[in-house]
Amino acid sequence: TVLRPEADRVQSIGVNWGTSASHPLPPSKVVELLKLNKITKVKLFDSNPQVLEALSNSVIDVTVGVPNSMLRSLNTSVKAAESWVHDNLTRYLTTGRTRIEYITIGDEPFLQSYGSRFYPFVVGAAINIEAALMRAKLSKKVKVVIPCSFDAFGSESGQPSKGHFRPDINKTMIQVLNFLTKTRSPFFVNISPFLSYYQNKNISLDFALFKEETARPHNDTHRSYKNSFELSYDTLITALTVAGFPNIDIVISQIGWPTDGAPNATVSNAEIFIKGILDHFRNRKGTPLRPRVMPVEIYIHALLDEDQRNITAGNFERHWGVFTFDGQAKYQVDFSQSTKSLVNAQSVEYFASRWCVVNNNLDMSNATAHAMEACTNADCTALSPGSSCFNLSWPGNVSYAFNSYYQQHDQRADSCDFGGLGMITTVDPSVGNCRFNVELKASFSVSLRWSKFDYPLILIVLAVWLLDRL
Repeated sequence: TVLRPEADRVQSIGVNWGTSASHPLPPSKVVELLKLNKITKVKLFDSNPQVLEALSNSVIDVTVGVPNSMLRSLNTSVKAAESWVHDNLTRYLTTGRTRIEYITIGDEPFLQSYGSRFYPFVVGAAINIEAALMRAKLSKKVKVVIPCSFDAFGSESGQPSKGHFRPDINKTMIQVLNFLTKTRSPFFVNISPFLSYYQNKNISLDFALFKEETARPHNDTHRSYKNSFELSYDTLITALTVAGFPNIDIVISQIGWPTDGAPNATVSNAEIFIKGILDHFRNRKGTPLRPRVMPVEIYIHALLDEDQRNITAGNFERHWGVFTFDGQAKYQVDFSQSTKSLVNAQSVEYFASRWCVVNNNLDMSNATAHAMEACTNADCTALSPGSSCFNLSWPGNVSYAFNSYYQQHDQRADSCDFGGLGMITTVDPSVGNCRFNVELKASFSVSLRWSKFDYPLILIVLAVWLLDRL
């Protein structure tokens, strides 16, 4: 294949919309938020019927996702694929009301931390979903794509010219690329300058944040790299070239910067990063290896914060949103160049203005133990080192834990007990940048989906931190 000339390539900006929240913003409100901010493309991680129904008649292009848990069955059964297409696509597409353009096979199935749990089933699942689309006469409307995680490719030397796919998945990646070429589908890839910075001491913060005036460039033979995005992108280009697919179209399916949950995961850094990547994309700067060719599309990660997202990678995982969990803009960027500032979600319904705090007039000897227990069933990621509530003094941190549990359990009176230490107040206990949330009245139920891997991380972080303040 030959890369299309720059003038013939449609470039657009979308967002990822995840729903791993205890009290998600109602889908109708989210679609309204997308429209208000002139966002015309959205990528989902599943195919929630209420979300797809809310997107009908919206003129928003939609990517739906097949969850990792379904890959094995879809790999072995064409009938399972046909059933999935019928249940999740046909009724939306045949009426023409929901504009579904891509199906992603799995959610980062190549992540190194998953080992071989998912990737061996990816290609078979993709082939069967494609066959099901053809049988349903939908294959011309919808493309099947496979999201590639940021750690599926790399370079031991850190130089893009030495880029390659991970040896354990190289054979599968070539099968993926053959499938995509045959079906004329783009290569979806997640790129994460934040994680590159977080995990790699050789990447400076300025280099990750597009601060090209102060960042030291990385040189590779005759090429000079001024930011982390260019470095990662060209490492991928080399990996694709080595695999035999130098000209495949690329969609950046996930790129962003978190605003909490880790040092330098701040609102100001996120604003600098998002403005940097959008400027880079719109100005068609390209990269040293592809100076005149840009990704076809780019999806900012993410639209909203999600308080139940898996935090195995780090507490920042719950804070990727450009908007807070309730649809309030954290900073200002323009997704469509016709809007100069973001518009908040309108007429959001909250629970009553009540919070659960610790009654420090009582015996506080068990307060820390109760706080740690609360955090195993709530979201205490803002208390972790370097985060927005890390500087809360004891027992303010205990109150934060109590309130998080109380809100996630719908402000039930019995969820502010904690052995008699909890006390309900109508005075907002928020301090500075540390926000004590009041939850949303959710429009559709989402079960508490805590991973067994979340507990140790939460408890270790919290135990060290709370005990340090006793």
